[in-house]
Amino acid sequence: MSIAIVGAGAIGGQLGVKLAASGEPVTFIARGANLEAIRTGGMRLIEEDGSEIHARDVRATQSMQEAGVHDYVLLTVKAHQVGPIAADLKHLIGPNTAVVTLQNGIPWWYFLHGYEGAHAGKQVENSDPGGAIARHLDASKVIGSVVYPAAILEAPGVVRVVEGNRYTLGEPDGSMSERVTILSEKLVKAGFKSPAIGDIRSEIWLKLWGNLSFNPISALTHATLVDICQFPDTRALARAMMEEAQAIANTLGVTFRVDIDRRIAGAEKVGAHKTSMLQDVEAGRAIELEALVGSVIELGRITGTPTPHIDTVYALMRLLARSLETQKGRLAIQPA
Repeated sequence: MSIAIVGAGAIGGQLGVKLAASGEPVTFIARGANLEAIRTGGMRLIEEDGSEIHARDVRATQSMQEAGVHDYVLLTVKAHQVGPIAADLKHLIGPNTAVVTLQNGIPWWYFLHGYEGAHAGKQVENSDPGGAIARHLDASKVIGSVVYPAAILEAPGVVRVVEGNRYTLGEPDGSMSERVTILSEKLVKAGFKSPAIGDIRSEIWLKLWGNLSFNPISALTHATLVDICQFPDTRALARAMMEEAQAIANTLGVTFRVDIDRRIAGAEKVGAHKTSMLQDVEAGRAIELEALVGSVIELGRITGTPTPHIDTVYALMRLLARSLETQKGRLAIQPA
């Protein structure tokens, strides 16, 4: 079974290294210094306990055409990065290829495949502006996934795991297909917790609950997860945003297997971790805002559900993102 990892960053690196170490043929689609590091010396993964796994026997290329068709394509780039590469993905995809989407937020395929209800076939504009992804990628190829680990690309070719090893999988139509079962088995063999479940949308919302609140709050305040959860005002704000999101999800038929307090406690337990959105603000990178927050507001409008707290935080983050982009800057708290 051949696996292409599109985006050899923190999540792609963790997946690729452990799959390669378990004997699976892995090709990294990467660029720049990261690509050169992988080509020269493979890729290293530093686990939570400090132990290391070094995957030396992996392919790495910038060209999807050069990489060719694979059995599984793992899309590990951020949500806003999928559209620009969607047209090139055809080089990796054959008649039996499965494409695993590992982006945070509401996925572009949410209503396009396996969804039964009044909104079937509707495009989520914030997740796929203009339908660019859907035009190039058949939604029936997709296996959904929810990413729970926190990791960082510490240096070119080196990933450090902060916490977690769970990647939940699911077919958008709820079936237990052969392709999702095989992938689940391969990931478990590689050392991950990777159940295949029948309701991937509910799992997406469970993860999104935290992303839509903690990520922008952390980016605006420069606080870690534990700080946000232990400071009464920001904890209350996160809760209010999560309550609004839950109302939208419930309207769409989604149920949550844990309550809000337990979800907040889980984030607090992660500790002094900077969210990916805060890391992007500090590094001056494009911010993954629309799929995580804008898409939830869009679904609120579609379902007629008010989102006043989410709207306010979204407005502040949009202005911050525009300021950073316009000035080509970054923002971080430095010691006085």
